[in-house]
Amino acid sequence: MSRTRSRVTAVAATVLVLALAALSAIVWTSPDVSPVQQTIRAAEKVQEAADAAHERERLMARIDALEAQVGSLTEGKVDAEQQLASSDGALQAALKELAILQNSERSATAPLETAPAPAPAPQPAAAPVTAPSKAELLSPSAMYYGMYTEQAPHNWATLDATSQKVGALPSMVGYFGGWDQDFRADAVTRSWSRGMLPMLTWESRPIAAQNDVVDEPDYSLPRIIGGAFDDYLHRYAQAIASTGLPLAIRLDHEMNGVWYPWSETDGSGASINGNSPGDYVKMWQHVHDIFEQEGANEYVIWVWAPNRVDNLPSANRGLAFTEQLYPGDDYVDWIGMSGYLRPPYTSTSSYTFDTTFGATLAQLRQVADKPIVLAEVGASETEGHKPEWVASFFDGLADPANDDIVGFAWFSLAVTTYVQGERATNDWRIDSRADSLAAFQNGLAELGDDVQTQPLG
Repeated sequence: MSRTRSRVTAVAATVLVLALAALSAIVWTSPDVSPVQQTIRAAEKVQEAADAAHERERLMARIDALEAQVGSLTEGKVDAEQQLASSDGALQAALKELAILQNSERSATAPLETAPAPAPAPQPAAAPVTAPSKAELLSPSAMYYGMYTEQAPHNWATLDATSQKVGALPSMVGYFGGWDQDFRADAVTRSWSRGMLPMLTWESRPIAAQNDVVDEPDYSLPRIIGGAFDDYLHRYAQAIASTGLPLAIRLDHEMNGVWYPWSETDGSGASINGNSPGDYVKMWQHVHDIFEQEGANEYVIWVWAPNRVDNLPSANRGLAFTEQLYPGDDYVDWIGMSGYLRPPYTSTSSYTFDTTFGATLAQLRQVADKPIVLAEVGASETEGHKPEWVASFFDGLADPANDDIVGFAWFSLAVTTYVQGERATNDWRIDSRADSLAAFQNGLAELGDDVQTQPLG
């Protein structure tokens, strides 16, 4: 092949040389043609000769390539067939990858609304909320430290802020609910998720009712006893049983006073809200029986908690009056009370635990042999006795004579109410003033292992 190509190249060169020689001769020997025209014509002839030579060279190169390709195909036919067979699988895989790539490109350029939504990433299962059994909770090895704030357990902001100042978290959280509300399972689960026993003060009236209104005829004790709220009570009890976590329920507290619609009489024998003596016990037993039917009593610690007796109308202060409001040992798990240092103060100059709680605790211990919880306590800043009272409060809890007290719940709010017809704001908060907070911190620390607290964080 190379020899043929060399001959052709030589011939083309010879032709080109001869053409140039002939052109030169014509130019210099022809009298009829001007030098410029002769030059142009000569250039044209040279270009034509060069083009012809290049075309011949191109054609010969193409012939050489074709001959080489034919030879290669002939000699490697068997090898080519084997390579084709072995590469068929790779070819098919490549075609599949190409199809996938094309589909991906189409999806990327398609409108957003037509693209399929990505599958949600699997979320780790939440750890189940657990709690001790009711039996374990009834007789704790150390007393509960509880707190009421504006929104806990539905919102922990205030409780946590106060706890940061105290230096420890409570082991019990108090909150309120009305009979126009269904059971809030989240209150119980949120409490136990932080290791706190929830204590619900459950009032048989709407949650938004005012404390100075005693007339709630739709929620009278005779209506409750007569079954007007049975559907609601069954549903409530079913929800507690379904949640399966324990809680304390302080049902219609301070029933020995004259300021709630579930009280029976006004201290002069007149009916409150259409109620009669004996109705309170019947109401309590009726509610308890419905809970028993629904299996809810397995989880409920029933707290019967009258008010401090020495601040009541004289007709309501005696042991007999307190006893006739008690539903019976089979219907109550804890007995308790509300007790505050609050104005107006009596002529006493003693602002102590015994002054506030002593007379009532004596009656409670005669009414029933049950664990005692100080279910709602606090001290006002009015007249500046709060630090002294707080210190005495913790001294009283440490007294072995009060070993039957299983807990207390501090009402850490500031509230404006009417006291003997006068509007007054009482700041019950633990951190109302620096000296009051210090007295609380010291008292809680001095109880040591006798009180259940939780570390911050």
